[in-house]
Formats: sequence, structure tokens, C-alpha cells
Amino acid sequence: MHELIRANDPVLLSFAESLLKDAGIHCLIADQGMSILEGSLGMLPRRLLVDDERADQARRILVDAGLGNELRTAK
Repeated sequence: MHELIRANDPVLLSFAESLLKDAGIHCLIADQGMSILEGSLGMLPRRLLVDDERADQARRILVDAGLGNELRTAK
């Protein structure tokens, strides 16, 4: 899996997830369960992950939607 976004903003993550799912790209928001351990304060970032094979396509979709500044540096 390839990490595209790491953020505390649930709206941002939900929007990005929606864009990718609409494009038929399977994605996962990891670390959502960590909020239980931290007391639901939203301090621990969540990660938007996609399959390695679809990472470039997913990155283009998010850039086209204006989320380029939110993307993690490509490896």
C-alpha cells in the first residue's frame, strides 16, 4: 500500500476517499481506531492508502481536485 495523505482532518480524508472510490480506486483510511486510544481528540493523524499499482492514478485525481498540497512526497 502507498500512503498518499496523512492528516487529522476527517473532512479532507473523506473527500479524498470519495474521489478515489468514484474513480474505482480501492483505498483505505488507516489508523481510524487509534482515536479510541487517544480519547477521540483527533491528535493522531490518519493515513489514506491506495494499492501501489494505482498510486500514480490516485495522485493525479487528487491533484486535479486541488489536493496537491496535501499529498505526501512520492517515493
